[in-house]
Formats: sequence, structure tokens, C-alpha cells
Amino acid sequence: MKIIILGAGQVGSSVAGILAGEANDISVVDLDGERLRRLRDRLDIHTVQGHAAHPEVLRQAGGEDAELLLAVTSSDETNMLACRFAASLFHTPTRMARVRDPGYLDDPRLFAPEVVPVDVLISPEQEITDQIIQLLEHPGALQVVEFADGQVLLVIFRLRGDGLLAGHRIDELPGLLPQVEVRITALYRGDTVLLPDGDTVLQEGDELFALGGAGHIQRLLSARGGDGEQGPR
Repeated sequence: MKIIILGAGQVGSSVAGILAGEANDISVVDLDGERLRRLRDRLDIHTVQGHAAHPEVLRQAGGEDAELLLAVTSSDETNMLACRFAASLFHTPTRMARVRDPGYLDDPRLFAPEVVPVDVLISPEQEITDQIIQLLEHPGALQVVEFADGQVLLVIFRLRGDGLLAGHRIDELPGLLPQVEVRITALYRGDTVLLPDGDTVLQEGDELFALGGAGHIQRLLSARGGDGEQGPR
């Protein structure tokens, strides 16, 4: 796949490294020539030094036959304008842009195809905010992922020795927590990933991946131990 990455910062460089190893044709654009040189020294990619939203720079990067544009410069305005030019001048099929300023995100009409044609909008600050809210709403969770508009959750949490779960087999959980319907899909034990079954005995320090309804997950977290929270005995 022919891919143009705008911005050779941490995100752009990391993505270039991943995609270049998968037989893709990668071009990276940045104003910093030294940053581009370091990328070329370790990756088999094409680089262009220049302003990421300039039509001629996009053309030099392969805009006329690019299949994907990933705009992750430090400037929201540059990222959005580059997507606009990629759509109108080169008809790039897929355009992704990082936009940090919440002021641009308040009105979804801004990203309509006829205004700023961005297919995938990356908003790290909003994602971080959403994750913080999720963690505050689910004390004890290390990470929370929503499905079905928040009705189903996948949570990662660490077992404490003073909770209900440590020392018990997974098939004992329905008896310990009769009102909780969840599935333990995986767990980390030290540096090892385990795919547990009913005979797996949970241990203090295990990091569990649990999938279930939002209310059930909350009751499961209350049984993990620590922070003075324990499930009903």
C-alpha cells in the first residue's frame, strides 16, 4: 500500500517503523531534515522535507497515487488542510488526521466531506479524557474499553490478596459472586499471558481481562480487594 505520513515526530516515526516492515511503500514528510535523515538511516522509506500541507510537497511524496494519508504533525491546521488538499487534488481514498484542539471537535459539521474531508479523526486528548472518566467511574480498573455504547465493558484489573477472588478457581466465581455474570478472557501472571479455563486458580497480582455488562463489571471490581473494597461474604 502507498502511504504518506505527515509528521516525523514520535507518532509519525513509530507508525512509519511499523508499516515499513509490512511491505508498504512509505513516504514521510517533515520540515526537520535531520529528523528525516535519522528515519532514512533505519528504515527503507522515501522522505520529503517541506511543509506538509503544501500541494507540491504532497505531490513529491506521492500524492497522485497514495492510498492512505496519515496527518500527524504538531499542527491541527496543517493536518486538516493536508486532508483537504489530498481529497480535492489527489482524490486520496483514505485520510486520517490528528486533531488536538477541542474547539475543532465541538461541531461535527466541520468534518463533513465537503468541508474538511477526514475519514478517521484522531483526538488523543479526548481519548485520554474519556479514559480518565472511565477509570474514575470504575475504581480498581487499570484500563476500560467500551462496547455497545457502554453497555458491555472489557476491563483489566489486578487482584489483591485481601479480596474474594485470589486463591479460587475461575469455575468457583459464580458461587462467590452469584449476581455477577462475567467472562475472564485472559490474564497476565508475571510476564506470561494465560488463556484461563475453569480450573485456573487466580493468584494475588494476576492482571485479569474481564468482559461483561457494565453493572456486573462494577460488582466484580468491588471483589478484587484493596482500597478497603471487598465483595460480600
